[in-house]
Amino acid sequence: MSVGSALVSGDDAVPGLAVKALALALEKAGQSYASSVLMFLTAEFSRQAQQTVTAVARAARCTQVVGGVAAGVVTDSGWVLDRPAVALMVFADDLSLAGLDAGRTIAAPILSYAGGSLPPGWAEGGRRFGGSFTGPPGSVEPVAWQQGRLLGKCSVRLQGGRVEVDVSLGWRFLGRAHAIESSRAYELVRLGGKLALASLMRDVAANDDLVAPPPISTLCAVLINAGDPSPRPGQLLDASHHPVAIVDSSADESLTLSERPLPGQHLAWAIRSPATATEDMHRSVAQLARAAPDPEAALLFSCLGRGPYFHGGEDADVDCLRKRFPGLPLIGCYGTGQIAPSPAGGNRLLQNAVVTALISSSAREADV
Repeated sequence: MSVGSALVSGDDAVPGLAVKALALALEKAGQSYASSVLMFLTAEFSRQAQQTVTAVARAARCTQVVGGVAAGVVTDSGWVLDRPAVALMVFADDLSLAGLDAGRTIAAPILSYAGGSLPPGWAEGGRRFGGSFTGPPGSVEPVAWQQGRLLGKCSVRLQGGRVEVDVSLGWRFLGRAHAIESSRAYELVRLGGKLALASLMRDVAANDDLVAPPPISTLCAVLINAGDPSPRPGQLLDASHHPVAIVDSSADESLTLSERPLPGQHLAWAIRSPATATEDMHRSVAQLARAAPDPEAALLFSCLGRGPYFHGGEDADVDCLRKRFPGLPLIGCYGTGQIAPSPAGGNRLLQNAVVTALISSSAREADV
């Protein structure tokens, strides 16, 4: 095989855990060395990240060690949160990860990882997929690495294969879109003839399967572009939709959103639940399977609020992928943001989403 993955955890965040994971991944791939290594470390490694990356580069006999720090890590053998752990994938033979050449436009999706926000320049340009992590509170250490060195961000392309990417937002619409009538900066005041909170509660009450008002963290606003059809109640959001977090509610029944709502725009309300997220992940995996029916590896970037904490101690999203492709080498992480191409062009940073990529062999990468 050209790819192998491994997951190792322990009581202490020491480079030896990563070296052990490397040995296991190489054994699975049937290789003695790697052309490149993708590695994610849990936050306990933040202060030992450079030593760990250096140890892996030496043991793998390659300089292209790529990855970052995350809240948790996952592979095809399981997931780990809240303790030191390493998820590692080796690439060999014709498959490898390479840096971006200045002045070269890459048509294939670019694997990207960074801190808690979308870095300048990443919103435009080539299509990107990956994740981000804000780091432990008070931490100033870089959260990413490339070519064996710690950096604020990393960007690599896949050589010798092709990448298919899909996004699971995990939300469903509560009702149809309403016209925004008034707002104050980030506060949504009135829409559809009602105060913002009353509008939200009306659509919640219209759903018979909700026996009690859900927590505000499980609700969001969705901005509907002019000319787009109004969503149907119960419809799943797809990659073209624009979810916006509800930050807070006020005594005057206005709602503070994470983006500015503007009068004249249309907005619909949506909800997420474990069942809805699993349904949408099944759709996402099925879409990927049609585009890449015989993949060699999978990469997965999930929100910390979408993983085992959300699914009652099991990661139903990862299980969807593992059941569809049993034994497929997989690596991923749980972060605070997910990077994905925008259907309108450019790239965006999502929350509460799962971004999945399937890697397949091809004669050569596409470029222009």
